[in-house]
Amino acid sequence: MKEIYYLCSVFIKLIYRMDAKKILFIAQEITPYLPESEIATICRNLPQGIQERGREIRTFMPKFGSINERRNQLHEVIRLSGMNLIIDDTDHPLIIKVASIQAARMQVYFIDNEDFFQRKHCISDEEGNEYEDNDDRSIFYVRGVLETVKKLRWIPDVIHCHGWMSALTALYIKRMYADDPCLRNAKIVYSIYNDDFKTPFRKEFAGKLKMDGAKDSDLKGIKADTSFIGLTKLAVDFADGVIQGSETINQDILDYIATKKNTPFLPYQSPDVYMDEFNKFYDVVLGSK
Repeated sequence: MKEIYYLCSVFIKLIYRMDAKKILFIAQEITPYLPESEIATICRNLPQGIQERGREIRTFMPKFGSINERRNQLHEVIRLSGMNLIIDDTDHPLIIKVASIQAARMQVYFIDNEDFFQRKHCISDEEGNEYEDNDDRSIFYVRGVLETVKKLRWIPDVIHCHGWMSALTALYIKRMYADDPCLRNAKIVYSIYNDDFKTPFRKEFAGKLKMDGAKDSDLKGIKADTSFIGLTKLAVDFADGVIQGSETINQDILDYIATKKNTPFLPYQSPDVYMDEFNKFYDVVLGSK
């Protein structure tokens, strides 16, 4: 009788796990790998909270040079590494590393590349000058995550993006990965934070996206404005749901979101309720056309 009960319980757990929606988190920063910030704290706690609410999760962030690999016990995943991503006719090797947050029973995958991420600082140099190639770094990061998800053969139901470095995700999935069986049905949620960059991307940015498969009609806005506002509007154009991640964000962006009547929008949620509200919002987005 005990054996039957045990087998039944195992079977029920398997059915539950098969039915669990898969949420992919693409984060710009996560604590403890980077210092605490609004994004880093949310991206540390949210995946754990969503996992505890019955979802299956995967989490990615860039492997910035300031992250201590030994202290954080990062190691390379050989079977996922080795691919070259071409950006502006230049090959850039993709290296995948992984570490575990034991208290959360959660793994974090890191996108690494010597050209883009082996620097002492994340977004700008020691004098505060934002890196000129932040546009290429963003392209590489998003493509690196999506190619790794394909290699993992893990099919996400929802992809939740945090920070402007993940802003191109929805465009790439709707255009460049539109026929990919692992990604084509994923719903993309974009969280907008008060993390503006000050130096617009280079004027060649739209051309690089077009080379990757974006259409001219997709790029009208970004051709005219490669600033944080232009990039965020591009993310909103292709997102299936938008969340106001910071209590205060750019008013121009808020006004633009208001024009997207068919895109679900979740206003700012305080730290004591955002976990449950985000979890509910995923179901809203999954139910939308």
